[in-house]
Amino acid sequence: MENVLEKIVKQKKEDLKTIKEKISLTAIEDKIKSINNFLNFKKKIINNQEKKKVSLIAEIKQASPSAGIIVKDFDHLKIASFYSENNVTCLSVLTEEKFFLGDLNYISEIKKKFKLPILAKDFFIDPYQVSYSKSFGCDCILIILSAISEKQADEIYVEALRNELSIIVEVHDEKEAEMALKYNEAIIGINNRDLKTLDISLDNSIIIKKKLTSHKGPLVSESGIRDQKDAQYIYDQTGIKNFLIGESLLSTAEPGKLIKDILSITL
Repeated sequence: MENVLEKIVKQKKEDLKTIKEKISLTAIEDKIKSINNFLNFKKKIINNQEKKKVSLIAEIKQASPSAGIIVKDFDHLKIASFYSENNVTCLSVLTEEKFFLGDLNYISEIKKKFKLPILAKDFFIDPYQVSYSKSFGCDCILIILSAISEKQADEIYVEALRNELSIIVEVHDEKEAEMALKYNEAIIGINNRDLKTLDISLDNSIIIKKKLTSHKGPLVSESGIRDQKDAQYIYDQTGIKNFLIGESLLSTAEPGKLIKDILSITL
């Protein structure tokens, strides 16, 4: 039976084929040259680490395959404004259109109003997507190791470095963690959600962190972090103080309190 990840990647291949037929790499490169508001995503997290501060990558998304519609009256600029006012470190903006109802235009529109580094949260399967996403103003791209071959991951990584973008290499098991170690310049994101079954376990961060002790770049714990207690548990067990949080922030009645709570865990 086809799993959720395979469905998304299959759809992405079809969508990408259409885009490539319409927009040349030359046109993309020209558009990139006209943008002057790029920010250093990785550096902002490293700066926080050096100051012994928590980093919160706050996510903007309307829906997901696991949760369905998360935000009914979705307004990406309103959410970005709220996050900015509450001092989040960076943004993660869903740009996958069919399963998450995302849009790359959200990035360019947010960037015009707010000075926060942005991750284009998508399923990158082709180096073409790197410069294409950068042409909308993103500062960081995502490589999900379970979605692509090692060769594809290598190509996307090299292209992202060429484009001077930050990179999150996402892993969700120990084998992927060992593979991720070769991506020296990347942030490594540990996904607590199994992308094939969508099950969540915070202990994934604890198990996988043991395989990543030699990685010199930042580590981020992603998915399933509901409250301060969860973030504190991950930090106490792993030393990781960088968190990517989406559904919990978007569905809670008090998102401001949750942000404050996460940013004030005991280090």
